[in-house]
Amino acid sequence: MSLISLSNQTIALAGIAQACSLVRQLATTGNADLAAMTASIGSILKIDSDSVSDVFGGLAGIQHGLQELDKQLTSRVVANPEQARYAAQLVHLQKQLAQNGNMLNQIQIGITKAQGQAEHFSVMHENVLANLADIYHNTISTLQPRIMVNGDPQHLSNQNTINRIRALLLAGIRASLLWRQCGGSRWHLILARKKLQDESHHLLTQI
Repeated sequence: MSLISLSNQTIALAGIAQACSLVRQLATTGNADLAAMTASIGSILKIDSDSVSDVFGGLAGIQHGLQELDKQLTSRVVANPEQARYAAQLVHLQKQLAQNGNMLNQIQIGITKAQGQAEHFSVMHENVLANLADIYHNTISTLQPRIMVNGDPQHLSNQNTINRIRALLLAGIRASLLWRQCGGSRWHLILARKKLQDESHHLLTQI
């Protein structure tokens, strides 16, 4: 079954938008929407899913991302420059990652371990988050340019918050891979902006 469809591209883009929004929330306030975080971080562990929306546990799991995506596509100016920067960098880093077989293998081994931990504990258990954060830190963060997260130093010095941020950036990489698998590209994003916005509206009505 082909993944290439406007609906799947919109869901994948919403996955990127959701991860970036949650990273910004954590970095600036120390808190973020728990249900959205659980869906985003859980998406890393869902390697085989029946559909693109199932990667996030259904459309409800990506509601926050669809709202953020709609906001960004509607605005004539960049609605949130920080989030937009994270998103652009994630897509760029995923493209680099796709050409690095050793790093992909390293990530796969780490995710398999995290899947076992999540079955024993839960997706949002500190051990799972620390493992996913380590995967990101030892792999993606060694690629250039590194994503520099801006926020409140008090929150960015908290190890639990750092682990959540890194796990969410890994989720953003997962969503970027999904975006490409669904036929997404930079030119498509520019040329199909209105169609993507209309589809994000439509998907939100389905929740």
